[in-house]
Amino acid sequence: MAISLNPSQREAVEHDRGPLLVLAGAGSGKTGVVTQRIARLIRNGTPGHAILAMTFTNKAAAEMQERVVRLAGPQATKGLFTCTFHRFGLEVLTRETKALALRGGAFAIFDRGDCTSLVRDALRGIVTGRNYDVGAILNRISLAKNAFLDAEGYAATVAESDDEYDTITAQVYPRYEAMLRSLQAFDFDDLVTEPVRLWRRIPEVLERWRRRFTFLIVDEYQDTNLSQLEMLRLLAAEHRNLCVVGDDDQAIYAWRGADVRNILDFERHFPGAKVVRLEENYRSSAAVLAVANAVLASSHARRHGKTLRATRGAGSSVQVITMADAGTEAAWVGDRIHRLVQSGEVRPRDVAILYRSNLQAPELEGELRTRGIPHRVFGGTQTFERKEIKDLLAYLLVAVAPDSSELAVRRTLNYPARGIGEAALERIGHHATLHDRSLWATIERSHAVSELADAARQGCRDYARVVAELQRDIDALPMADATRRLVERIALKAQIWAECGQNLKAAGRRWSSVELLLRFLDKRDRAIAAMPEDARPGRRAALAQMVRLMMLREDSSDEDGEDYVTLTTMHGAKGLEFRYVFAVGLEEGLMPHARTLEERTTDPGPSALSDEAVDEIEEERRLFYVTVTRAKEHLFLCHARARVVRGRVVKRVPSRFLLELPEKLYEKCDVLEPPRGDAAVEQAGMADVLAALLAARGPD
Repeated sequence: MAISLNPSQREAVEHDRGPLLVLAGAGSGKTGVVTQRIARLIRNGTPGHAILAMTFTNKAAAEMQERVVRLAGPQATKGLFTCTFHRFGLEVLTRETKALALRGGAFAIFDRGDCTSLVRDALRGIVTGRNYDVGAILNRISLAKNAFLDAEGYAATVAESDDEYDTITAQVYPRYEAMLRSLQAFDFDDLVTEPVRLWRRIPEVLERWRRRFTFLIVDEYQDTNLSQLEMLRLLAAEHRNLCVVGDDDQAIYAWRGADVRNILDFERHFPGAKVVRLEENYRSSAAVLAVANAVLASSHARRHGKTLRATRGAGSSVQVITMADAGTEAAWVGDRIHRLVQSGEVRPRDVAILYRSNLQAPELEGELRTRGIPHRVFGGTQTFERKEIKDLLAYLLVAVAPDSSELAVRRTLNYPARGIGEAALERIGHHATLHDRSLWATIERSHAVSELADAARQGCRDYARVVAELQRDIDALPMADATRRLVERIALKAQIWAECGQNLKAAGRRWSSVELLLRFLDKRDRAIAAMPEDARPGRRAALAQMVRLMMLREDSSDEDGEDYVTLTTMHGAKGLEFRYVFAVGLEEGLMPHARTLEERTTDPGPSALSDEAVDEIEEERRLFYVTVTRAKEHLFLCHARARVVRGRVVKRVPSRFLLELPEKLYEKCDVLEPPRGDAAVEQAGMADVLAALLAARGPD
């Protein structure tokens, strides 16, 4: 099953060997190009197991795999490895434990919460009476690791810095690394940097991986950092069959270490590279694309030149709405969405509200809730980061890999409470170290642990029984069903309600996240059941790897297919598309954000390691471009004349990105007070929407 390709897409798909850079503008069909290219390689004789395709979320990797299987068939694609960079790094570390010289061939993966605890422990040994932003320290360590700076190298780099966060990070970093190694653990960044260090140290290990993968394909290449670039350089150094797809105009993640220079300098990194530009846009109307192109036309940044061309009609005019204040903005957006949904021609899922900061969400959400519009706010604590989910995942990890999951054992041993307190756990841990056993093996032999109270010993027996029953369920049942039995066995629902007391809303929210996990596992079970029997992964090994990745959770959204309006940050909207997009808060100080307009002095952000100042205003411009190109048909660009900032009303001016747009590209109108009835539609000057609404209502 092949899709129709335009000439540029065909050129990218049919490229044979050697480095290839595909510059894929927003909405230009890059996913089809990537999957068609993989399918063509397979049809032309390249075995699936010789192809490595990498992207940045588990969801994107799964969709890529699905599409390729549909194109080339399940047998031909057997062994095809589509994954994230970190999933691939985990594969390398898992298969190279001997070369890594790990005790017992086992290691743990620490998630953000685990790493935060380590930093706090390290700080306690350094300072007292001073609170530091642990996240800011972790960000600096992360950036240092991805720049291949060890603790000593980082300390040398920041030796002359006046920033107190540079100084404290230089002290924390070596302690943090020592604690990780003592626990035989890797953090998220290690999943990429440690394979690279291993390959540099032992060339024959690198050669094994080079022989395994002779074609490399990378999506969203503009989001790569130095360590990911180095991983690709080492893997592709001999065969040079590296195809990368990306768009420097959508490079918006410098704050988390991505380096737009990777895509800008691709031809220097991989000499002789072929460059293909995808400029035909299949997503947005011509009116939306005219604004998008104008946003980039004012850019002063170095970029690969490209201009999006519409394949759809002109569409409705883009609207620039000036609001009296933030309350009016939220009410107007809520009213407009309510009218659209009420008309019956627009589904909630067709609509998104995009903003620069999560602080803008509550007022907007309140307006939607008041009008009874189903909606979902993305951002803040994600479902798979919540305590009850991490507890369940830890139980699953203990069941499938008990001897190599000490952290998971520690997390679940006394949850729910089994009479095993800190003192008992310390005795068990000491006994395990003394007899060179895993924590799990010691719990199974709790009768041999001296000075352990009877209640704690009984708790160990109860815990071992729960895990043993879960192991039997995992071997016999679909994963979702096994997890449901665990939830019942540990009375998790009652536990959640007891912990939340009278806060029924919090209890309901926590329980809904458990239900979401079960739906996720149901979906996974169905996907595995649909695979040919000989292609299905080994039950326990595959589950262990899946759980570890879920605990890291690279995906940014908790999509479950429901019909709701999406509220998310502009960063969170990347990769998504909607018929109607309302971009709000387009004012100086929000877009571009205030921190990009002020000189950094004590800001503990992640810019300290940069040799060249990052042009943050231009990154904000690219973020605005990403925002505009999420819209398929209707785009509303909203800004307020006043907004409450730190408790006081402050006058606002429109974003420079709005002021740079040629006036011929949009319709402008003012909303001076919250809408009342149908007047709001007339006030916005949207005759086409009004006609549709009147038609939907019929005669009075």
